[in-house]
Amino acid sequence: MIRQILVSILLTYVQFCSPFFSCASTINTTALAGSYKVIVSVDGTGDYKTIQEAIDNAPKYCSEPYRIYVKNGDYNEVVIVSAEKKFIHLIGQDKQQTRVHFKLNVQSLPKPDSKWYQTDTAAWKFSVHNPKAAVYSFPGAVVTINGDDFYAENISFINDWGLERQSGPQALAIRIQADRVAFSGCIFRSFQDTWMTSTRKPNDRLYVYNCWIEGAVDYFYGGGNAYVEHSTLYNVRSGSVIVAPRHKEETKWGYIFKYCTIDGNTAAADGKVKLGRPWHDQPKAVFLYTRMNIPVAPEGWTDMGGIPKIFADYKSIDASGNAISNDNRKTRFKNSNNEIGVSKAVLTDAEASNYTYDKVILSIDQWDPRKFISTKPQVWK
Repeated sequence: MIRQILVSILLTYVQFCSPFFSCASTINTTALAGSYKVIVSVDGTGDYKTIQEAIDNAPKYCSEPYRIYVKNGDYNEVVIVSAEKKFIHLIGQDKQQTRVHFKLNVQSLPKPDSKWYQTDTAAWKFSVHNPKAAVYSFPGAVVTINGDDFYAENISFINDWGLERQSGPQALAIRIQADRVAFSGCIFRSFQDTWMTSTRKPNDRLYVYNCWIEGAVDYFYGGGNAYVEHSTLYNVRSGSVIVAPRHKEETKWGYIFKYCTIDGNTAAADGKVKLGRPWHDQPKAVFLYTRMNIPVAPEGWTDMGGIPKIFADYKSIDASGNAISNDNRKTRFKNSNNEIGVSKAVLTDAEASNYTYDKVILSIDQWDPRKFISTKPQVWK
């Protein structure tokens, strides 16, 4: 009885006296004990059965984390975090068992004279552009993040089309168009274009820690500044291409992968995997202290639409810990206009030392997503 009275008093204070009233108004007694605003569970034991419901009912324009606990389960849904839903934090119970997934792609109308007609026709049934498909007019990604200050932990984000079919077309697991977005202990799986980073503003920031990112074709692509640490990039076919960035001239850092592991299945272990290719503009991507458990092609990079500003790796090692030479890395690129340009492929010690968390992520506003992280590094099997 005394505990119930205290909880009632506390709720009254939070709802009517707190300076963060808008972000605390939906707290209930179930979630209060676990320091979460609400709980999501597919079995009905939480406040909501779907993640989208919880986000839709979250306050707009929060100025502090709105923590949503997501219990284990298969959340077969498309999730959208709109621009006004800031500071949404999704905390999963277990990354292997808390799964957000859906089957969709962005296949265009199949052309009978295309050599890919049969494959395209199969994809068309699950295309967001097909008026007869159940997913018609859906977003082109399973999860779309448009709200700043988003954070997720211990959740799998999966595009079922890419994972099940192991083929194109584009089948995004996640797309981000926001600043100050972070993930820890998460899994991202598809085949083509698994993850699109923000192209909204040239210097939008993304921080990724201890995650598993899986795909085959340009499966980490887009713009902004992305700092990826202690994560695994898992390739699922021969000739996989990991990154395909497009960075404007004013983008300061681009993509940084630090202390990451490049791995893959048997098909990907044939020495043909590429670190990346330049999608558009003047891309920047560096791999620092990378462990390459499968061999990467000696040239490292390949052509696409732009000419990179910098495509480089620094102090890469193989599965046995031996240094990998980057003497044969590609430095001359041809863009879509058949223009030739030269890119830097080798970093000096001094240049490599500039790619720090403080400089890339903390920046001028002291955004520090590491303070949200509660998961510990794990060894991927």
